[in-house]
Amino acid sequence: MAAEDKPCAEFSRMEIDSLTQNGLKGDKPQFSATLRKCYALCRRKTFAVYVASKREGSSTSSSSSSSSSSSSSSSWCCCGQTFQEASSIHKHVARTHEAEIRRRADSTFEQLLIRLEGEGEPRPPGQEELPDVSAWIPDTGHLTEQQLQKYQGPGRVLLYYCYHQVEDPHVICAWQKALCEKLHLTGKVRVATEGVNGTVGGTEVATDVYIKAMRSHPLFSIMEDEDFKTSAGSAECFSELKVGVYREIVPMGVDPDVISYRLAGVHLEPEEFHREVEALLSKGDSCNDTILLDCRNFYESKIGQFSRCLAPDIRKFSYFPDYIDQNLELFRDKKVLMYCTGGIRCERGSAYLRSKDVCKEVYQLKGGIHKYLERFPEGFYRGKLFVFDERYAISSNDDVISDCRYCGAPWDQYQLCSTHFCCQLVLSCPVCRQDGRTACCPTCQTKGRAQSDESTPTPPHREECECTVQRPRIPQEVQ
Repeated sequence: MAAEDKPCAEFSRMEIDSLTQNGLKGDKPQFSATLRKCYALCRRKTFAVYVASKREGSSTSSSSSSSSSSSSSSSWCCCGQTFQEASSIHKHVARTHEAEIRRRADSTFEQLLIRLEGEGEPRPPGQEELPDVSAWIPDTGHLTEQQLQKYQGPGRVLLYYCYHQVEDPHVICAWQKALCEKLHLTGKVRVATEGVNGTVGGTEVATDVYIKAMRSHPLFSIMEDEDFKTSAGSAECFSELKVGVYREIVPMGVDPDVISYRLAGVHLEPEEFHREVEALLSKGDSCNDTILLDCRNFYESKIGQFSRCLAPDIRKFSYFPDYIDQNLELFRDKKVLMYCTGGIRCERGSAYLRSKDVCKEVYQLKGGIHKYLERFPEGFYRGKLFVFDERYAISSNDDVISDCRYCGAPWDQYQLCSTHFCCQLVLSCPVCRQDGRTACCPTCQTKGRAQSDESTPTPPHREECECTVQRPRIPQEVQ
């Protein structure tokens, strides 16, 4: 394991819990303090690892934070110089290798978030036994196995969420897992005390039964059929079924008890949103009192977006609060029209923006782009709609608004970077792919060639690439 990867293993759930609690103290809490404190801890640990790697006689994989404060007989070698004092090597590294420390810290921070996101929340001590959820599993005796079996016949993908107080999310988690397995559904379901958020795929019969089962449960009986956005697909759109308990049903990195969905902006039906966008576009460049804000990530808005929108160059929704904090003046005294894929990110995103008390009005598209395209397939949203499954995108119009990363030809079909363990998406047209240009950046392209020459498998860890290293984590918009 590389030196920059090692500190990630040293983080514990208790440490992160402590950071969360500390970050929310005070009369006017900085709501994104949790992520900043986690990042600061990554920087300190990365700095210690880097210094330890320069100690004479030490391995570059050493990760002990105490290495850099060893006895006075120790010495460190770096940049052709020898340092006898810990303070001297610290100053040298801080002045000369700041960019390298930041790059490694960024990588460690990303891995930490990925690991914690995958773990979910464990059941409280003493409650390890799974509850009996059979009462909420529908009888499928009247259906054939072929009607439910994945990969059989036409299918659908469902996208939905429901904010509702859940006393024991682990019970709902167990129920969701049993229900999806019985119906041969695959996908992802997040459960929290604030509700549930899911996207699952299976046969049309299976997804119909799933919707009925959801609406029959007393907690989610408030849902309507229209709350489930549908698109053509199947269980094959997901590699597995993943159901877990988390702190948030959409990972914004802000405690739901501090910024609740109840503070969200005004919901606009697709028809109302369409009229607002139409009015905005009719004013042209003279309109300076309204912002059409895309709450999604850059790779989503790259292949499809509303005309004349503001699409932040962020890679994760957990960066959205910091983006708002650093661009507050941009939204001052403005009417903001927000949108996202299915509406859930706008619930928390609009609540966060409203908490800053700078906007004149905050509105959000009810049901997200999904619902808008059902009503206006040739409306003001152009290009494809990015989805978080193996389809990557669905379309309602023929516009291609993005281009090939290599030749610039119109292209909007994502594929994973060809370098092992790199999770970045790349737009590479068929001609460029035939020429071997299948990586997300030159760095990964070089790594890919090196990996093809290796006889031993590459260790399974998330790759670093210049796509992420060179991208500012929180972009500063021009005011």
